[in-house]
Amino acid sequence: MAADRRHPAVNDVYLTLVGASNTLADVQRRLDLEFRASYPDHANPAKLVGRVKRVQEEVAALKDLCRDLLAQKQELIDMMRTSLAAQRSATQRLLASSGLPLMTDDEEAAYASLKQVIDEWTDQLKPMAGRFSLLCSSSLDFVMGNSLQLAVVSLAGGPDGENEDTNQILFSAIL
Repeated sequence: MAADRRHPAVNDVYLTLVGASNTLADVQRRLDLEFRASYPDHANPAKLVGRVKRVQEEVAALKDLCRDLLAQKQELIDMMRTSLAAQRSATQRLLASSGLPLMTDDEEAAYASLKQVIDEWTDQLKPMAGRFSLLCSSSLDFVMGNSLQLAVVSLAGGPDGENEDTNQILFSAIL
């Protein structure tokens, strides 16, 4: 037996700890019985504390899921913004080289609307960015699946606007 091979002092400490563990288990059992007798299930403080802990764990998990969703949404927005800007630029060059009229008022209005939506999204993230510090790049690599180098063409940051990387604002805001 493993207990026979130990030093007598270690055996004494071990037996004391086993006794204490048994005593604590008995106290816990008695408290549970007392709470069950004193409180109904929906008002039992011990069960309420357990439920609060479970809810806190679920909230933490939901926060992580929301951060992931927000990061994926921002990545998609950045990819679409880059793609649409490149396509718009190529279309303008093709129209200019073919001698056709450039963009119609409806097309310019649609483009302005897109810029407005992206600006609103960025503006929603800016207040959050002021309250949180920017993550280190190794954490960002982990969050973004080791893909931080995103080529972003800033539609909102043209010659008159500020040229902030929306990803930087996003990651400042979410963590």
